[in-house]
Amino acid sequence: MTDKVIVTCALTGVRTNPNMANIPVTPEEMADAAQQAWDQGATIVHCHFRDQRPGKGMIRTWDTDVVKSIVDAIKDRVPDIIINQSTGQAGPDYSGPLACLEAVKPEMAACNAGSLNYLKQKRDGTWAWPPFLFDNPVEKVQAFLDVMNAHNIVPEFECFDTGIVRSVALYKKAGMFEGDPHISLVMGVASGQPAKAEWLPLLKAEMLPGTHWQVICIGRKEIWDLQRATVEEGGNVRTGLEDTFYLPSGEKTPGNGALVEALAGIVRDVGREIATAEEARAILGIKN
Repeated sequence: MTDKVIVTCALTGVRTNPNMANIPVTPEEMADAAQQAWDQGATIVHCHFRDQRPGKGMIRTWDTDVVKSIVDAIKDRVPDIIINQSTGQAGPDYSGPLACLEAVKPEMAACNAGSLNYLKQKRDGTWAWPPFLFDNPVEKVQAFLDVMNAHNIVPEFECFDTGIVRSVALYKKAGMFEGDPHISLVMGVASGQPAKAEWLPLLKAEMLPGTHWQVICIGRKEIWDLQRATVEEGGNVRTGLEDTFYLPSGEKTPGNGALVEALAGIVRDVGREIATAEEARAILGIKN
């Protein structure tokens, strides 16, 4: 199935303001967004979870009841879709995402594979937000992998820089996980890997044989050339309102569905086929 491309949609981000775009927050909104993504060819939805209290929709939550209600709503609407659950949490207390993994037991979950100074600047050189360390030391990675291994959850190793890509091979050699790695190259964060297509062959060369990989492109109109290059290089692809608000035309997207439609068009234009949910499960080794 080397010609098959797995398409993922990241429905909402960590703290994307719902007033900036058609950001889904409630279980019903998340289910609607998942349906739109599915209808356009996405077989995986990457899910962050938001506080459900009025006016708090840009705040992340690890409330297991809220998380379960959102996942249940998505699965009720689109039973065959694959849930990829977010786990990112800076700081030493990551009991919240671990509890959510235990409560939901999704088929996939993000495993942030290394640390990064998460930086962004405004045009005048001031910080867009206070600089912070997204810390993912080995013991933290191991804690997430222990839960994932126990429940047959496929880890998606999110890699923000080249050294983090190389670390995944070390984790494998150390026996921290089983099966072929699934790597997401996060490209476009100002302090991480740039969103440049010429980096793809170099990053691929640092992956273990048999690695499944995709690119997470952060940016505006310019990211779509990188999406095309990813498909041409044999990778899987992801889009969604977590990653961009903008279509290839430069116009603002009305929602997740239009982004997936545009990405699916690129896949077909390159001459590859979009994987079905059944094919995606087989490719990724999903056992649940």
